[in-house]
Amino acid sequence: MNPIAYFHSPFRTKFGIPRQAGVVEELPGSIVLCKPWRSRDAVRGLEGFDYLWLLWRCHQRDALTARPPRLGGNRQMGVFATRSPFRPNPIGLSSVRLVSIDHDCADAPVIHVSGADLMDGTEIFDIKPYIPYTDAHPDARAGFTDAVDWQPLRVVYGDAALHSLPQELLPVLTRVLQQDPRPHYHDDPTRTYGMQYDHYDIHFTVSDDTLTVTSCTQLR
Repeated sequence: MNPIAYFHSPFRTKFGIPRQAGVVEELPGSIVLCKPWRSRDAVRGLEGFDYLWLLWRCHQRDALTARPPRLGGNRQMGVFATRSPFRPNPIGLSSVRLVSIDHDCADAPVIHVSGADLMDGTEIFDIKPYIPYTDAHPDARAGFTDAVDWQPLRVVYGDAALHSLPQELLPVLTRVLQQDPRPHYHDDPTRTYGMQYDHYDIHFTVSDDTLTVTSCTQLR
């Protein structure tokens, strides 16, 4: 399969990306189409939909089981019972909200979306409209996730970090950090983690239910 587009997001690395699409609804992203799909004709009628399905390249690994973060990262489930990004074939599937389509920029048309769980530069294989009457099943069972009670972390910023970050980044960054970017089998309050977001390197610690952003430096 050949990519029909590339995704652009604030995440330059995998660490910190929300583990499911839609978890951080405000998280911005954009889709830049490749030729010959970089055409107004290819997106004609797309603006009439609120959500899209993205099929994209993820990581391939031959493993029969995976360790879901919702189960603490210590219990194994069959790979087909999880949303692990390590798949038998490198195909990811995400539902994202369509924000707008820019027909006037240099790479037009560019599709702006929110809520994606993709890294910057991810190859997109296909885009399909989300159709509620066939794609939504609000009463469906959700397996082991139905039995897991999960609460977001409390996020606090140290003075130095708070003054280093643009205020407009804080709402979405806070939502990302609330999801606890750490591997879920980590529980060391003395350990400092690093995460790249937008043009910044974010460092934080986690103790109990509180994540503290200790420092922030601008990437070159």
